[in-house]
Amino acid sequence: MFDYIIEIIGSLRRNRLRTLATGFAVASGLFLLIVLQGAGNGIIHTFEQNSEDFSFDAITIYPGSTSMPFEGMKEGRSIQLDEDDQKVSEKAFPNEVEHAVAQVSQSGASASVGENYLSSVTLEGVYPETQDLEAVKMLEGRFINKIDLAEQRKVIVISNKNRKDLFKHGEHALNQHVRVGSVSYMVVGVYKDDEMENNSTFYAPFTTIRTIYGKGKFVDELHLKSKNLTTEEANERFEENYRKAMAGKHSYDPADKSALWIWNNASQNADMNKASNILHTALWVLGLLTLLSGVTGVSNIMLISVKERTHEFGIRKAIGAKPHNIIGMVVMESIVITTIFGYIGMLLGIFFCEYMDATVGSQTMDMGVFQQKYFVDPTVDISTCITATIVIIIAGALAGFFPARKAAKVKPIEALRG
Repeated sequence: MFDYIIEIIGSLRRNRLRTLATGFAVASGLFLLIVLQGAGNGIIHTFEQNSEDFSFDAITIYPGSTSMPFEGMKEGRSIQLDEDDQKVSEKAFPNEVEHAVAQVSQSGASASVGENYLSSVTLEGVYPETQDLEAVKMLEGRFINKIDLAEQRKVIVISNKNRKDLFKHGEHALNQHVRVGSVSYMVVGVYKDDEMENNSTFYAPFTTIRTIYGKGKFVDELHLKSKNLTTEEANERFEENYRKAMAGKHSYDPADKSALWIWNNASQNADMNKASNILHTALWVLGLLTLLSGVTGVSNIMLISVKERTHEFGIRKAIGAKPHNIIGMVVMESIVITTIFGYIGMLLGIFFCEYMDATVGSQTMDMGVFQQKYFVDPTVDISTCITATIVIIIAGALAGFFPARKAAKVKPIEALRG
């Protein structure tokens, strides 16, 4: 082994340009693979972070107005959802709907605490399940619970931004009272807003808002928690069947999509996952093609190297060298080159990904009403880097093995003549 190492070092020194060319092909291929993976991860992580405030198993149903005549009734009729639709949604679709909750809204109300004043807020009458369906993250206190519903308590959950507007002197908001319109509500929780400047939603018990504002049996929207809807086809099939069921209950044409508006987060999640998988696969394909170009470069250079050393191999065989000695020497030389320069390419790729994370990854995009990062954590885990390095070392060994095996089979007299 020591003799192998001495010979390999001597060969690399004698052929510096060839060694550098081979090393550059290996290092650049591995570098580009890691950078492409890091950039792709930055885009995917951005999607994931931006979707943290969404519940992807939630489906929201909004009433609309008909755009088609149906059984003697003209188009333009307003469709109104009611509390019975909540039960229909659960019973008619037990395999697709885990539970359904109704929601009522009252907008345009003013809110005040002492001299602090908000001109227009929206009261949402909700159930406890709304916290999960709308991905409401609590910062203080609690969300609406079943006791609030049963006793029709005058309690609210406000956003963190509204807490700062209404309690400007650092007072604690919990258990304090906020006057909304002519009714006084006690604050039981503060939720995390999404930095939207117009975020002014107050959550209150469904039964309380329905009673105070005389909503009766009608509701403004339905929220469904879906299950088993993991593909785009399954979501399309559910939406079609759901429209038919609601059309039968509210007497409109099932093909009339204006009568009922469906906002399906599950379908969007399926599309996003599909796009992420396509992007991830495309980046791997591009990276592997780049890596393959590096391996091809190694293979070509090793072919030239073996061809140039045919006379040398003939002498070695004439003085007693075995075929496996020649093959081993060439393969070891290839492994040494790919290992050293592969490691360099890996380090450069990791360094560049960290540089992207420290510069572009820390910047935010100003969307006017809110800000968000647009290139989150563009890095690659170390296992991917090590795996790619091992792959290129193995490929480099194979690139040296096949031409060496061919040269080792040549008879000494032919090799010396060559």
